[in-house]
Amino acid sequence: MYHCLREDIQCGKLRSGERLPSKRTFATHLGISTITVEKAYGQLLTEGYIYSRPKRGYYVSDITTRAFPRPRSVRKTVRETEKTPAWFADFTSNQIQTDMFPFATWTKVLRDTLADEQSHLMEPVPVWGCLALRQAVSTHLQHFRGMYASPAQIVIGAGTEYLYSLIVRFLGTKHIVCLEDPGYAKVRRIYESNGMSCRYAPLDENGISIDALRKLHGSITHISPSHHFPTGRVMPIARRYELLGWANETEGRYIIEDDYDSEFRFTGKPVPTLFSIDAGGKVIYMNTFSKTLTPTIRISYMVLPPELVQPFQESLGFLSCTVSNFEQYTLARFISQGYFEKHLNRMRTYYRKKRDLLIRTLKNSALAGKSDIIEQSAGLHFLLRLHTILDDACLKDRFQEQGLYLTGLSEYYHEPRPDAAHTYLINYSSLESKKIPEAIERLCQAVLSKS
Repeated sequence: MYHCLREDIQCGKLRSGERLPSKRTFATHLGISTITVEKAYGQLLTEGYIYSRPKRGYYVSDITTRAFPRPRSVRKTVRETEKTPAWFADFTSNQIQTDMFPFATWTKVLRDTLADEQSHLMEPVPVWGCLALRQAVSTHLQHFRGMYASPAQIVIGAGTEYLYSLIVRFLGTKHIVCLEDPGYAKVRRIYESNGMSCRYAPLDENGISIDALRKLHGSITHISPSHHFPTGRVMPIARRYELLGWANETEGRYIIEDDYDSEFRFTGKPVPTLFSIDAGGKVIYMNTFSKTLTPTIRISYMVLPPELVQPFQESLGFLSCTVSNFEQYTLARFISQGYFEKHLNRMRTYYRKKRDLLIRTLKNSALAGKSDIIEQSAGLHFLLRLHTILDDACLKDRFQEQGLYLTGLSEYYHEPRPDAAHTYLINYSSLESKKIPEAIERLCQAVLSKS
């Protein structure tokens, strides 16, 4: 009754000032309870669609019909039946295989957390995140990355994308951000959507060009020095000090260090972070648990230099953390009780074996001598340069025909680069080991087939 009367008022069937039937008359006419009519009239009265006159009844309010257009159905932009293509091998996905997540251990830790942390789970958490997780992250960084950062410097957030937006809100949109070219295109979109201007600095064999940074007149540079995406280059110590020198030349310059894929280095010790050698308070460190646990967990963190802790608190301390207490306290226990380190070691061994199998299969395939493998010593991807006269568009079509999904290095440049042709990103994190031989055979067919 309420919906029908409201619709009639909005559409003008019931006009302004028109008297409605009495509750008893209306109920008798419709064969329903007077209470039902009374409740419908009461709701319409509360929302202002009708008004009452003492001892005279209910009347339709003066409602402008144009303020209540008839709801239109949303035009579908994607068919509900559409699904992601079922690729035989997706060399772009960052997903991990289901059987590699420690479900049994995570369930045990979650159960213990629910039993022991009930009071903390109900408390509101500030923008920094819960203290237990920040303490666990602080200890982990000290042991694994050689970083000495107090829990007060660590900020927890739901994904690095959210943390980037916090940085923009904190530092302000007056800054110009210099991004690596090639680089991760989504980073640019995040900064620009938050009101920052972006410029692009090319790479040389040692990483981002310092001369280019000076010419671009940027005040912030976003880099991944330990394992650049997508080239896989590792920035040497000399270039790191050059970069810190650039940041200290002028007040208000900062470096955002995205420690992408640093946990998966297969030769030698982990490369020290830029943050750990920064004496001027110019580096904001970023990392995530998406690679080491699962992308769906959506827990990332950043480490502020000591000089920025108090200004950050004054500027954004009113915000709440975007990660639930349940996940934060569970992850804190998972780390502090040693499960994370064990899981990380297991994943590192698993990915090393998978990488070795993939590279060995490539070297023993028909592509041997017709391709080059670039930067395969770290991270979960490497580059494959193909020796072919086919252009990238033709290769892409051939890959799709074989059920392979690959992205070319040229797609990560801000502007087209002819020298990036025939070079493809091989991300093997989601690729099942048992599929590797056939995946490489299909790759050979796509590249070498004459038809």
